[in-house]
Amino acid sequence: MKKGLFAIAAAALLLPGCATRDRGDVFDLRRHAEGQLELGNRAASRGEHGAALALLDDAMRLAVLADDGGLKARAGLSRAGALMSMGLAEEAKAGWEAALGEALLLGDEALAALARVHAARGRLLALGGEAEARAAAAAASGERARLRDPLSVAFSWSTEALALGELGLFAQAEAAAMRSLALHERAFRHDLAAFDWFMAASFRSRSGDFEGARQALASSIALDRRVENSWGIASSWRALGDVETRAGSPVAARAAYLRAAAIFRAMGHDAAADGALARAGAPPAE
Repeated sequence: MKKGLFAIAAAALLLPGCATRDRGDVFDLRRHAEGQLELGNRAASRGEHGAALALLDDAMRLAVLADDGGLKARAGLSRAGALMSMGLAEEAKAGWEAALGEALLLGDEALAALARVHAARGRLLALGGEAEARAAAAAASGERARLRDPLSVAFSWSTEALALGELGLFAQAEAAAMRSLALHERAFRHDLAAFDWFMAASFRSRSGDFEGARQALASSIALDRRVENSWGIASSWRALGDVETRAGSPVAARAAYLRAAAIFRAMGHDAAADGALARAGAPPAE
C-alpha cells in the first residue's frame, strides 16, 4: 500500500543541494511514520491501547507533514481500531470514513477495499447482531480480491471468521480463522496468529468441543509467550476459565481465572484483573 516518492526534477536541475536535502526530509518523514505505525499496531495487539493511540497519532501527524494520502489512510485505519478498542465508537467511525475518503481520493482500490472491511468489522464489534454480521461477512469476502498484501487478506479472513461466529456458523468460522492463521504464520506474525487460535477456541467452545477449545488456547498461549504478549496470554487464560466453566470444571476454571487476573494486575490493567477475579468468585484486590 506504500505510495511512491516524487522528486521535483526542475529543482534538482537548478539547486541539487537543496533538492537532495528536501528529498531526505521527506524520506525521513515517511520512514518515521511507517515505524510509528508498526509500533502502534503492535502495541494495540498487546492491549496497550493508550500507548497505541499515542504512537498512531504521531504516525498520522508525520503522514500529514509528508502529505501522503496512503499513509494517512493506513494510519487512520489503525487509529480507528485503537479508538474502537477504547470504546470510542463514534470517533472510530469517523476515522474509518476519513480513511476511506483518502483512499478514494487516491484512486487506490486496494486501500479503499481494506477501509470498507475495517469499517464493517468495527460496526460488527460495536453493534453485534445478525444484520451487522452478514454485512461484515459480505464485506470481507466481497473486497478480498481487491486486497494486495497478505496481512490485509488475513484481516479479511479474520473479519469473516468473527462474522460467521456471530451467526453461529462455527465450523465455517473456524475454517476462515485457519485461512487467516496460515497467512499470519507465513508472515511470522505470531501475535496475530495467536489471535486466530483464540478465535478458533471460541468457536469450538461455543459448539461444545471443549477439548478442542483447550488445545486451541494452548496454541494461542504458546505463540503469545513467544512474543511476550502479556495481554494475549492473560486473555487466553481468562477464556480458558470460561471454557472450563462451560465444561463443568469449576476448580480448573478458578485456577485459570486467577492466573489471568495475576497477569492483568502485573500489567496494570486493574479493571480486567478484577473482572477475572469476579469470574473466579474471588473478591477484587483492595
